[in-house]
Amino acid sequence: MTRATARFRRTASALLAMTLAGVSLAAGLAVAPAAQADAVRDKEHWLAGSGITKAWEVSKGAGVKVAVIDSGVDAGHPDLKGVVTGGYDASGAGKPNGQKTLGIKPEHGTLVATMLAGRGHQPAKSSASPSPSPSTAGPDGMVGVAPEAEILSVSTWLGSENPAGKSDQDQIPEAVRWAVDNGARVINISLGSTTPQWPQSWDAAFLYAEQKDVVIVAAAGNRIGGNLQVGAPATIPGVLTVAGLDRKGVASVDSSSQGISIGVAAPAEKLLGGLPGGGYAEWAGTSGAAPIVAGVAALIRSKWPEMSAKQVINRIVSTAKDAGPSGKDPLYGFGVLNAEAALKASVTEAAVNPLGSISDWIRVHRRGNLATPAPLPTSDVASAVPTLPDPTVPAAKAPSQRDSAIGGAVVIGSAVLFLAIIAAAAFQLRRAARDPRMGREDPDTGVFDSVDSGGKRS
Repeated sequence: MTRATARFRRTASALLAMTLAGVSLAAGLAVAPAAQADAVRDKEHWLAGSGITKAWEVSKGAGVKVAVIDSGVDAGHPDLKGVVTGGYDASGAGKPNGQKTLGIKPEHGTLVATMLAGRGHQPAKSSASPSPSPSTAGPDGMVGVAPEAEILSVSTWLGSENPAGKSDQDQIPEAVRWAVDNGARVINISLGSTTPQWPQSWDAAFLYAEQKDVVIVAAAGNRIGGNLQVGAPATIPGVLTVAGLDRKGVASVDSSSQGISIGVAAPAEKLLGGLPGGGYAEWAGTSGAAPIVAGVAALIRSKWPEMSAKQVINRIVSTAKDAGPSGKDPLYGFGVLNAEAALKASVTEAAVNPLGSISDWIRVHRRGNLATPAPLPTSDVASAVPTLPDPTVPAAKAPSQRDSAIGGAVVIGSAVLFLAIIAAAAFQLRRAARDPRMGREDPDTGVFDSVDSGGKRS
């Protein structure tokens, strides 16, 4: 590895780590007491406000696996009993099942998971009673957007130096590929970077997810965390990027960033989520807006199991309530999430993903060249057999002889022009050396001082 390559890897890793802390934006992680139904459920304002309770009349996410690529999920939280059905550790520093909470914000993954698929729990006095089914969630605790969906916890170490030594560039593609191979129909990524670029090592994994028809939902990032503009992976074409709203339904000043890749906006302030160990916390940020949208994607995939990923995304963005400037804009994307409409409205089928295609992007910007695909999970972790062993990019058509001839003429013409420019520059330098009026170079600074017609410096 060259020093330049190593420096790039360190820089990319630091950028991602910085923004994980920014995306979570926990408001002091105000731990809530052991609450009764009205103390927790009443704080889940997004359930009614975003039309989710109405969408439950159609679907609650049964049969859909959603991968949470994050800091690990505590499956022992009372509201996640029976929810986490699998997992994997992509960091090398956690448990094989992905349920050890890691990194600088170990609570992050559990906050996300409870918002996405929490099922609540029965009060302690009824602990001897059978656990409630997802459709009759307990009266206490968090109920997620898709309370009948399953969670796959894929743990990563982000936000500080990984003791196992695996970088973000290695962990993210490995996490995405594992999630796809193990049945995830939706992937939630509530993390991001401060740069729109992503390492080429990510290309193959995100292309693999696209080719396997998986919906990827990502957080746009937060201004207060340093993300004035959307950063990767939320800039990857085809990813459903989620911006944040304040309690008035307006683009959040602190808890959102802006960018052309934003697809939809969802609540991002005064959120509530579960903490490892069984508690709750109030928090804010697009980290929490993303699982709201990912949950709606799970509701849709449960209702229409054969619906393609691009149609799921199209259904979400085309039913969103327009906000800001008319049409798609860099603050709200296509508009504000409307879960009821996404599940009930008649939507015209889209020919393509309205948020683009990573396949097309690779063909144009990488010239069809992919980085070495991320390694598949180790043999000791059960993995579904992929139907597409390696991502493929449609080959560009070979240039015709006419194209080659034109290209050769351009090269020759460019070479002649270059030589002419060099000759003219040499002439001007010789002239300057003979004529003091043309200027004189300072030996210390290397800057040319202008001189007036009398030969004096101006």
